[in-house]
Amino acid sequence: MASRKNRPDLLLMRGINRIGGSTLGLLLILGGTTRLTGSVGRWYWQSTSHSGMRLGWPAVVAQMVRVGVRSIGIVLLVSACIGLILAIAMYPPLSDLGQQNQIARIVAIAVFREMGPLISAVVLTGFAGASIAAEIGTMVVGEEIEALEAHALDPVRFLVLPRLTATVVSLLLLTILADVTAVLCSGLITVVFFDVSAISYYDNTMAQLDLFDFSTGLIKATTFGLMLGAIACFNGLRVSGGAAGVGKATTDTVVQTIVAVIVANLVFDVAFLQMGWT
Repeated sequence: MASRKNRPDLLLMRGINRIGGSTLGLLLILGGTTRLTGSVGRWYWQSTSHSGMRLGWPAVVAQMVRVGVRSIGIVLLVSACIGLILAIAMYPPLSDLGQQNQIARIVAIAVFREMGPLISAVVLTGFAGASIAAEIGTMVVGEEIEALEAHALDPVRFLVLPRLTATVVSLLLLTILADVTAVLCSGLITVVFFDVSAISYYDNTMAQLDLFDFSTGLIKATTFGLMLGAIACFNGLRVSGGAAGVGKATTDTVVQTIVAVIVANLVFDVAFLQMGWT
């Protein structure tokens, strides 16, 4: 006779409860981040319609330095490695066909459409996303958010808006930097070791890239930056339970953002394919 713990009906109920809990958590995150993003948009709208309302651009610039400028070194290193890896991986099959000069085309399309925004988003998530969640979470634990509200100051305006703006702008600029770095490093190893002239590499790169390639990458980068900032701020604002809650918010931010970015990248690829942006 099966024990009560292993009864099929109880196992089924536990499975349903887990699925329901995960679904509820996902809906909570989607709703919370959407509401937070909408609140930021409302502040932008009010700043344009009310001349006396300022958004606090010095705070935005300070966050851009903290989030973006300090991430440049890591993005340069990772994107350079990606460019080298792509060139090395593509050389054997293409050289067997006598088409090693096509490395430039493959690397260009892979980097500008896919790897540039994706890698930049992942790097920025680990470097800045966790930091934003921990910083805001610490403010929540220290009751600094309540102090702002007690003085009739909206935390969204003074905490979320600068960080969300900084992640979007920083990720856009870092993606452009990553694209250029990866293509240059790929070109360097291709020209030096794979018997392809620099002129041929440059011509093939320029022949492959068009406005759609730049546009798709920048659209992805903007969306990824928005998702990163919203998820990090949302997890930070809902911290509870002291230091343990801050640690959980940091972990949740990294995991949720990376999963969301990869899923969004897939959705974009399917949409662009249907639109003929290939």
